[in-house]
Amino acid sequence: MKILITGGTGFLGTNLTKILKKNHDVTSCSSKNLNLFNYKSFEKFKNKKFDIIFHLAAWTQAGDFCLKYPGEQWINNQLINSNILKFWSERQKQALLVSMGTSCSYDPKIKHYEKNYLLGRPIQSLFTYAMTKRMLHIGKESLSKQFNLKFLTIVPSTLYGINYHLDGRQMHFIFDLIGKIISGKNYNKKVILWGNGYQRREIVFIDDFIRDLLFLSMSKSVKKNEIYNIGSGKEYSIREFAKIICNIVGYDFKKIIFDRTKYTGAKSKHLSNSKLKKHIKTKYKRISLNEGLKKTIDWYSKFI
Repeated sequence: MKILITGGTGFLGTNLTKILKKNHDVTSCSSKNLNLFNYKSFEKFKNKKFDIIFHLAAWTQAGDFCLKYPGEQWINNQLINSNILKFWSERQKQALLVSMGTSCSYDPKIKHYEKNYLLGRPIQSLFTYAMTKRMLHIGKESLSKQFNLKFLTIVPSTLYGINYHLDGRQMHFIFDLIGKIISGKNYNKKVILWGNGYQRREIVFIDDFIRDLLFLSMSKSVKKNEIYNIGSGKEYSIREFAKIICNIVGYDFKKIIFDRTKYTGAKSKHLSNSKLKKHIKTKYKRISLNEGLKKTIDWYSKFI
């Protein structure tokens, strides 16, 4: 298959590109070779037709980034998304457009079933980014109705695993935990974690996520023009994650300081996997949390 990936050098993009290149013709793009802010950049593909477009690019970072730059987040993400939608609807009508949603688009007061993705109000601290993702989904729905196009919106829980970006950008909580605890062990440093540690999160190992993503994207039996959550099916508190990491690294959990004055985000983010399970008939063994964290820690330790 001929496949285009935006955000190809991000965490998901790097791992997805590596897997797809084994069997497919993959064009993986980053900001260095495709300016998503400028529609004219798509001219380089005027003579190429893609079977699938994986739109992974977004102007965002983890942590409190959304609180600091809400205006720029709105403008930049709307511009990026509008350009990819225009490219899809005008020049790549034959392609399946698969883009990433976000769990923060869900109203925290409503259960995270796909049917509720556009209902209620996202958490205030992540509101702008969440709404740009909702708008991306609505854009795909609207163009699909007018031009009979095919798409998927995939909502992941927090991804973890190897090949995460370590370039100074703010990191998702699980990598922040791992980095701080490894440093605490190696350099006898204080480990300070944001919040009280009782906020709950769900994580999914990158290989498991990609396996599900490709099944949903490439299987003819999967209904398209739909939203699908992909998660591990279970959430844990930050304290529970920290204890597991401490056990693997060999750091005393009792030494960790929880700073209750810092930003913590939503109290809980747990995606329903029931819709996904209806489609994935072949059962495969998902990596255990302990094994996944150990693999991630072993990789991350090389850089600290």
